[in-house]
Amino acid sequence: MATEFIPGLRLAHRFYLDAVAPLLQDQLPGLVHTAALIGTGSEVLGFDTAQSTDHDWAPRVQLFLNKRDFDRHGAAITELLADHLPRTFLGYPTNLEPRTAGGNRQMRATTGRLRHGVVVADLDGWFTNHLGFDPLADITVFDWLATPTQTLAEVTAGEVFHDGLGRLNSARHRLSWYPDDLWRYLLACQWQRISQEEAFTGRCGQVGDELGSAIVAARLVRDLTRLCFLLARTYPPYGKWLGSAFARLPCATTLTPVFTAALRATGWYDRVGHLATAYETIAAMHNDLGLTANIDTRTRPYHDRPFRTLHAERFTHALRESISEDTVRALPVVGNVDQFLDSTDVLGNRHRRRAAARALYPQDS
Repeated sequence: MATEFIPGLRLAHRFYLDAVAPLLQDQLPGLVHTAALIGTGSEVLGFDTAQSTDHDWAPRVQLFLNKRDFDRHGAAITELLADHLPRTFLGYPTNLEPRTAGGNRQMRATTGRLRHGVVVADLDGWFTNHLGFDPLADITVFDWLATPTQTLAEVTAGEVFHDGLGRLNSARHRLSWYPDDLWRYLLACQWQRISQEEAFTGRCGQVGDELGSAIVAARLVRDLTRLCFLLARTYPPYGKWLGSAFARLPCATTLTPVFTAALRATGWYDRVGHLATAYETIAAMHNDLGLTANIDTRTRPYHDRPFRTLHAERFTHALRESISEDTVRALPVVGNVDQFLDSTDVLGNRHRRRAAARALYPQDS
Protein backbone atom coordinates (compact mmCIF):
# COMPACT_ATOMS: atom_id res chain seq x y z
CA MET A 1 0.00 0.00 0.00
CA ALA A 2 1.00 3.61 -0.47
CA THR A 3 2.89 4.99 2.52
CA GLU A 4 1.18 8.39 2.22
CA PHE A 5 -2.59 8.66 2.00
CA ILE A 6 -3.90 10.16 -1.22
CA PRO A 7 -7.51 11.40 -1.05
CA GLY A 8 -9.74 9.36 -3.31
CA LEU A 9 -10.81 12.15 -5.65
CA ARG A 10 -7.21 13.16 -6.32
CA LEU A 11 -6.23 9.51 -6.77
CA ALA A 12 -9.11 8.95 -9.21
CA HIS A 13 -8.25 12.04 -11.24
CA ARG A 14 -4.61 10.96 -11.56
CA PHE A 15 -5.69 7.40 -12.41
CA TYR A 16 -7.86 8.67 -15.24
CA LEU A 17 -5.26 11.08 -16.62
CA ASP A 18 -2.22 8.82 -16.29
CA ALA A 19 -3.61 5.31 -16.80
CA VAL A 20 -7.13 5.17 -18.22
CA ALA A 21 -7.16 8.05 -20.73
CA PRO A 22 -3.84 7.11 -22.42
CA LEU A 23 -5.03 3.52 -22.80
CA LEU A 24 -8.29 4.64 -24.39
CA GLN A 25 -6.46 7.02 -26.69
CA ASP A 26 -4.08 4.28 -27.79
CA GLN A 27 -6.61 1.47 -28.21
CA LEU A 28 -9.85 3.34 -29.01
CA PRO A 29 -8.90 6.74 -30.45
CA GLY A 30 -11.86 9.01 -30.94
CA LEU A 31 -14.09 7.25 -28.40
CA VAL A 32 -16.45 9.92 -27.06
CA HIS A 33 -16.79 9.49 -23.32
CA THR A 34 -17.23 11.27 -20.02
CA ALA A 35 -15.02 10.42 -17.06
CA ALA A 36 -15.88 11.22 -13.45
CA LEU A 37 -16.05 10.06 -9.89
CA ILE A 38 -19.56 10.65 -8.54
CA GLY A 39 -22.13 8.54 -6.70
CA THR A 40 -21.42 6.46 -3.61
CA GLY A 41 -18.23 6.55 -1.58
CA SER A 42 -16.91 8.79 1.17
CA GLU A 43 -14.23 10.10 -1.19
CA VAL A 44 -16.92 11.55 -3.46
CA LEU A 45 -18.01 13.89 -0.64
CA GLY A 46 -14.42 14.53 0.42
CA PHE A 47 -14.65 12.80 3.81
CA ASP A 48 -12.25 9.91 3.20
CA THR A 49 -9.19 9.37 5.38
CA ALA A 50 -6.47 6.75 5.58
CA GLN A 51 -8.95 4.56 7.50
CA SER A 52 -11.15 4.48 4.40
CA THR A 53 -8.60 2.35 2.58
CA ASP A 54 -9.36 -0.75 4.66
CA HIS A 55 -12.25 -1.78 2.38
CA ASP A 56 -13.82 -0.95 -0.99
CA TRP A 57 -10.84 1.24 -1.80
CA ALA A 58 -8.95 1.70 -5.05
CA PRO A 59 -8.33 4.15 -7.83
CA ARG A 60 -11.93 4.41 -9.10
CA VAL A 61 -13.30 6.05 -12.25
CA GLN A 62 -16.61 5.99 -14.08
CA LEU A 63 -16.50 5.98 -17.87
CA PHE A 64 -19.83 7.09 -19.29
CA LEU A 65 -20.73 6.40 -22.91
CA ASN A 66 -23.77 7.13 -25.02
CA LYS A 67 -26.14 4.18 -25.20
CA ARG A 68 -25.11 3.10 -28.70
CA ASP A 69 -21.41 2.99 -27.85
CA PHE A 70 -22.11 1.30 -24.53
CA ASP A 71 -24.18 -1.43 -26.17
CA ARG A 72 -21.51 -1.98 -28.82
CA HIS A 73 -18.31 -1.55 -26.86
CA GLY A 74 -19.03 -1.44 -23.11
CA ALA A 75 -18.09 -5.04 -22.31
CA ALA A 76 -15.04 -4.91 -24.59
CA ILE A 77 -13.78 -1.73 -22.90
CA THR A 78 -14.11 -3.37 -19.48
CA GLU A 79 -12.06 -6.30 -20.76
CA LEU A 80 -9.52 -4.01 -22.40
CA LEU A 81 -8.96 -2.22 -19.11
CA ALA A 82 -8.65 -5.54 -17.27
CA ASP A 83 -5.94 -6.63 -19.71
CA HIS A 84 -3.87 -3.43 -19.75
CA LEU A 85 -4.30 -1.38 -16.58
CA PRO A 86 -1.39 -1.55 -14.12
CA ARG A 87 -1.69 -3.74 -11.03
CA THR A 88 -0.75 -0.84 -8.80
CA PHE A 89 -1.07 2.91 -9.16
CA LEU A 90 0.72 5.42 -6.93
CA GLY A 91 1.26 2.62 -4.44
CA TYR A 92 -2.37 1.43 -4.37
CA PRO A 93 -3.46 -1.96 -5.74
CA THR A 94 -5.96 -1.69 -8.58
CA ASN A 95 -7.39 -5.21 -8.29
CA LEU A 96 -10.78 -5.51 -6.63
CA GLU A 97 -11.16 -8.93 -5.09
CA PRO A 98 -14.68 -10.30 -4.69
CA ARG A 99 -16.37 -10.08 -1.31
CA THR A 100 -15.60 -13.02 0.93
CA ALA A 101 -18.02 -14.53 3.42
CA GLY A 102 -18.30 -12.24 6.43
CA GLY A 103 -15.91 -9.67 4.99
CA ASN A 104 -15.67 -6.64 2.76
CA ARG A 105 -14.19 -6.38 -0.67
CA GLN A 106 -10.54 -5.45 -0.55
CA MET A 107 -8.18 -3.99 -3.13
CA ARG A 108 -5.24 -6.37 -3.56
CA ALA A 109 -2.41 -6.55 -6.06
CA THR A 110 -3.01 -10.26 -6.69
CA THR A 111 -2.32 -12.34 -9.75
CA GLY A 112 -5.04 -13.50 -12.10
CA ARG A 113 -7.70 -11.52 -13.92
CA LEU A 114 -7.69 -7.83 -12.92
CA ARG A 115 -10.95 -6.74 -11.33
CA HIS A 116 -10.43 -3.01 -11.70
CA GLY A 117 -12.38 -0.11 -10.26
CA VAL A 118 -13.35 1.45 -13.59
CA VAL A 119 -17.10 1.28 -14.15
CA VAL A 120 -18.16 1.53 -17.78
CA ALA A 121 -21.78 2.64 -18.06
CA ASP A 122 -24.42 4.20 -20.25
CA LEU A 123 -24.92 7.68 -18.77
CA ASP A 124 -28.70 7.63 -19.11
CA GLY A 125 -28.90 4.18 -17.57
CA TRP A 126 -26.64 5.21 -14.70
CA PHE A 127 -28.86 8.18 -13.91
CA THR A 128 -31.99 6.04 -13.98
CA ASN A 129 -30.44 3.40 -11.73
CA HIS A 130 -29.01 5.90 -9.25
CA LEU A 131 -31.69 8.58 -9.18
CA GLY A 132 -34.76 6.91 -10.60
CA PHE A 133 -35.17 9.57 -13.31
CA ASP A 134 -33.28 11.38 -16.08
CA PRO A 135 -32.14 14.82 -14.83
CA LEU A 136 -31.78 16.09 -18.40
CA ALA A 137 -35.48 15.48 -19.05
CA ASP A 138 -38.26 17.21 -17.12
CA ILE A 139 -37.63 16.83 -13.38
CA THR A 140 -41.01 16.62 -11.70
CA VAL A 141 -41.90 17.63 -8.17
CA PHE A 142 -42.29 13.92 -7.47
CA ASP A 143 -38.74 13.24 -8.67
CA TRP A 144 -37.34 15.86 -6.28
CA LEU A 145 -39.40 14.63 -3.34
CA ALA A 146 -38.63 10.95 -3.94
CA THR A 147 -34.85 11.49 -3.96
CA PRO A 148 -32.88 11.56 -0.67
CA THR A 149 -30.52 14.47 -0.09
CA GLN A 150 -27.65 11.99 0.25
CA THR A 151 -28.30 10.83 -3.31
CA LEU A 152 -28.46 14.39 -4.63
CA ALA A 153 -25.22 15.15 -2.79
CA GLU A 154 -23.56 12.11 -4.38
CA VAL A 155 -24.45 13.20 -7.91
CA THR A 156 -23.57 16.88 -7.49
CA ALA A 157 -20.35 16.32 -5.51
CA GLY A 158 -17.28 14.42 -6.69
CA GLU A 159 -15.54 15.61 -9.83
CA VAL A 160 -15.94 15.41 -13.59
CA PHE A 161 -12.54 14.79 -15.16
CA HIS A 162 -13.63 14.96 -18.80
CA ASP A 163 -17.11 15.60 -20.23
CA GLY A 164 -16.80 14.46 -23.79
CA LEU A 165 -20.52 13.70 -23.97
CA GLY A 166 -21.25 17.25 -22.90
CA ARG A 167 -24.12 16.16 -20.66
CA LEU A 168 -22.91 15.31 -17.17
CA ASN A 169 -22.02 18.86 -16.15
CA SER A 170 -25.40 20.06 -17.40
CA ALA A 171 -27.19 17.38 -15.38
CA ARG A 172 -25.20 18.24 -12.24
CA HIS A 173 -26.08 21.90 -12.68
CA ARG A 174 -29.80 21.10 -12.96
CA LEU A 175 -29.59 19.06 -9.76
CA SER A 176 -27.50 21.59 -7.84
CA TRP A 177 -30.48 22.79 -5.79
CA TYR A 178 -34.25 22.64 -5.55
CA PRO A 179 -36.55 24.99 -7.48
CA ASP A 180 -37.45 28.02 -5.35
CA ASP A 181 -41.02 27.04 -4.44
CA LEU A 182 -39.92 23.53 -3.54
CA TRP A 183 -37.11 24.91 -1.39
CA ARG A 184 -39.64 27.00 0.56
CA TYR A 185 -41.88 23.96 0.92
CA LEU A 186 -39.05 21.79 2.30
CA LEU A 187 -38.07 24.53 4.75
CA ALA A 188 -41.68 24.70 5.91
CA CYS A 189 -41.71 20.94 6.43
CA GLN A 190 -38.49 21.03 8.45
CA TRP A 191 -39.82 23.77 10.72
CA GLN A 192 -42.96 21.64 11.11
CA ARG A 193 -40.90 18.69 12.38
CA ILE A 194 -39.31 20.94 14.98
CA SER A 195 -42.64 22.42 16.06
CA GLN A 196 -44.00 18.97 16.79
CA GLU A 197 -41.32 18.06 19.35
CA GLU A 198 -39.82 21.30 20.67
CA ALA A 199 -41.96 21.19 23.82
CA PHE A 200 -41.09 17.58 24.65
CA THR A 201 -37.57 18.14 25.95
CA GLY A 202 -38.94 20.12 28.86
CA ARG A 203 -42.04 18.04 29.36
CA CYS A 204 -40.06 14.80 29.66
CA GLY A 205 -37.77 16.46 32.18
CA GLN A 206 -40.73 17.77 34.16
CA VAL A 207 -41.88 14.24 34.92
CA GLY A 208 -38.37 13.07 35.83
CA ASP A 209 -37.55 11.40 32.54
CA GLU A 210 -34.08 12.77 31.85
CA LEU A 211 -33.30 9.99 29.38
CA GLY A 212 -36.41 10.79 27.37
CA SER A 213 -35.58 14.49 27.51
CA ALA A 214 -32.07 13.81 26.18
CA ILE A 215 -33.39 11.59 23.38
CA VAL A 216 -35.82 14.26 22.23
CA ALA A 217 -33.09 16.89 22.44
CA ALA A 218 -30.84 14.78 20.24
CA ARG A 219 -33.62 14.41 17.68
CA LEU A 220 -34.15 18.17 17.71
CA VAL A 221 -30.43 18.85 17.25
CA ARG A 222 -30.46 16.56 14.23
CA ASP A 223 -33.51 18.32 12.79
CA LEU A 224 -32.03 21.75 13.48
CA THR A 225 -28.79 20.69 11.83
CA ARG A 226 -30.65 19.59 8.72
CA LEU A 227 -32.62 22.84 8.77
CA CYS A 228 -29.33 24.73 8.67
CA PHE A 229 -28.36 22.81 5.52
CA LEU A 230 -31.65 23.80 3.90
CA LEU A 231 -31.12 27.45 4.83
CA ALA A 232 -27.60 27.26 3.39
CA ARG A 233 -28.85 25.62 0.15
CA THR A 234 -26.59 22.63 0.73
CA TYR A 235 -27.56 18.95 0.55
CA PRO A 236 -26.96 17.21 3.90
CA PRO A 237 -25.30 13.78 3.76
CA TYR A 238 -26.44 10.76 5.69
CA GLY A 239 -25.75 10.34 9.40
CA LYS A 240 -22.09 9.29 9.31
CA TRP A 241 -20.97 12.57 7.74
CA LEU A 242 -23.71 14.93 8.96
CA GLY A 243 -21.54 16.55 11.63
CA SER A 244 -18.48 16.72 9.38
CA ALA A 245 -20.49 18.40 6.63
CA PHE A 246 -22.18 20.73 9.11
CA ALA A 247 -18.74 21.93 10.23
CA ARG A 248 -18.28 23.35 6.72
CA LEU A 249 -21.36 25.59 6.93
CA PRO A 250 -20.87 29.28 7.85
CA CYS A 251 -23.22 28.94 10.85
CA ALA A 252 -21.23 26.08 12.38
CA THR A 253 -18.89 28.37 14.31
CA THR A 254 -21.84 29.81 16.21
CA LEU A 255 -24.07 26.78 16.49
CA THR A 256 -21.70 23.87 17.10
CA PRO A 257 -20.98 24.94 20.71
CA VAL A 258 -24.72 25.43 21.31
CA PHE A 259 -25.66 22.02 19.90
CA THR A 260 -22.83 20.37 21.81
CA ALA A 261 -23.95 21.99 25.06
CA ALA A 262 -27.53 20.80 24.51
CA LEU A 263 -26.32 17.24 23.95
CA ARG A 264 -23.99 17.28 26.95
CA ALA A 265 -26.45 18.85 29.39
CA THR A 266 -27.28 16.61 32.34
CA GLY A 267 -30.48 18.39 33.33
CA TRP A 268 -33.56 19.22 31.29
CA TYR A 269 -33.64 22.89 32.26
CA ASP A 270 -30.16 23.53 30.83
CA ARG A 271 -30.99 21.38 27.82
CA VAL A 272 -34.05 23.48 27.04
CA GLY A 273 -32.05 26.68 27.47
CA HIS A 274 -29.40 25.65 24.94
CA LEU A 275 -32.05 24.58 22.45
CA ALA A 276 -33.81 27.93 22.88
CA THR A 277 -30.55 29.68 21.96
CA ALA A 278 -30.32 27.52 18.86
CA TYR A 279 -33.95 28.25 17.91
CA GLU A 280 -33.44 31.99 18.13
CA THR A 281 -30.17 31.88 16.17
CA ILE A 282 -31.65 29.82 13.34
CA ALA A 283 -34.83 31.90 13.29
CA ALA A 284 -32.64 34.96 12.69
CA MET A 285 -30.93 33.08 9.84
CA HIS A 286 -34.37 32.52 8.33
CA ASN A 287 -35.18 36.22 8.53
CA ASP A 288 -31.86 37.12 6.93
CA LEU A 289 -32.88 35.20 3.79
CA GLY A 290 -35.92 37.42 3.24
CA LEU A 291 -38.11 34.53 2.13
CA THR A 292 -40.98 35.78 4.28
CA ALA A 293 -41.77 38.89 6.24
CA ASN A 294 -39.68 39.05 9.42
CA ILE A 295 -40.93 36.68 12.12
CA ASP A 296 -40.37 37.30 15.83
CA THR A 297 -37.33 35.19 16.74
CA ARG A 298 -37.84 35.26 20.51
CA THR A 299 -38.71 32.05 22.32
CA ARG A 300 -41.73 32.04 24.58
CA PRO A 301 -43.45 29.72 27.08
CA TYR A 302 -45.35 26.73 25.81
CA HIS A 303 -48.82 27.61 27.09
CA ASP A 304 -48.49 27.71 30.90
CA ARG A 305 -45.51 25.37 31.06
CA PRO A 306 -42.14 26.61 32.33
CA PHE A 307 -39.97 25.96 29.30
CA ARG A 308 -39.09 28.04 26.27
CA THR A 309 -40.15 27.14 22.74
CA LEU A 310 -40.11 28.97 19.43
CA HIS A 311 -43.54 27.82 18.26
CA ALA A 312 -41.81 26.90 15.03
CA GLU A 313 -45.09 26.34 13.23
CA ARG A 314 -45.15 30.14 12.71
CA PHE A 315 -42.29 29.69 10.24
CA THR A 316 -44.09 26.81 8.55
CA HIS A 317 -47.20 28.91 7.98
CA ALA A 318 -45.28 31.92 6.67
CA LEU A 319 -43.22 29.83 4.27
CA ARG A 320 -46.25 28.03 2.87
CA GLU A 321 -47.91 31.37 2.22
CA SER A 322 -44.81 32.52 0.33
CA ILE A 323 -45.08 29.67 -2.20
CA SER A 324 -46.37 30.93 -5.54
CA GLU A 325 -47.29 27.63 -7.18
CA ASP A 326 -50.64 26.32 -5.95
CA THR A 327 -49.77 22.65 -6.46
CA VAL A 328 -46.67 22.94 -4.25
CA ARG A 329 -48.49 24.95 -1.57
CA ALA A 330 -51.17 22.24 -1.45
CA LEU A 331 -48.72 19.40 -0.77
CA PRO A 332 -48.98 17.71 2.65
CA VAL A 333 -46.49 19.20 5.11
CA VAL A 334 -44.25 16.15 5.34
CA GLY A 335 -41.46 16.99 2.89
CA ASN A 336 -39.13 14.85 0.84
CA VAL A 337 -38.50 11.17 1.38
CA ASP A 338 -35.77 11.60 3.98
CA GLN A 339 -37.82 14.07 5.98
CA PHE A 340 -40.47 11.43 6.65
CA LEU A 341 -38.40 8.22 6.40
CA ASP A 342 -35.27 7.11 8.23
CA SER A 343 -34.58 3.60 6.98
CA THR A 344 -31.35 2.98 5.09
CA ASP A 345 -32.91 -0.06 3.42
CA VAL A 346 -35.61 2.18 1.95
CA LEU A 347 -33.65 5.35 1.23
CA GLY A 348 -30.85 3.36 -0.39
CA ASN A 349 -33.18 1.57 -2.80
CA ARG A 350 -34.71 3.69 -5.54
CA HIS A 351 -37.69 1.38 -6.04
CA ARG A 352 -38.62 1.37 -2.35
CA ARG A 353 -38.15 5.09 -1.78
CA ARG A 354 -40.14 6.02 -4.87
CA ALA A 355 -42.89 3.62 -3.82
CA ALA A 356 -42.96 5.25 -0.38
CA ALA A 357 -43.11 8.72 -1.90
CA ARG A 358 -45.87 7.61 -4.27
CA ALA A 359 -48.06 6.88 -1.27
CA LEU A 360 -48.03 10.59 -0.43
CA TYR A 361 -47.53 12.36 -3.74
CA PRO A 362 -48.92 11.82 -7.25
CA GLN A 363 -46.10 10.79 -9.58
CA ASP A 364 -47.22 13.28 -12.23
CA SER A 365 -46.65 16.24 -9.86
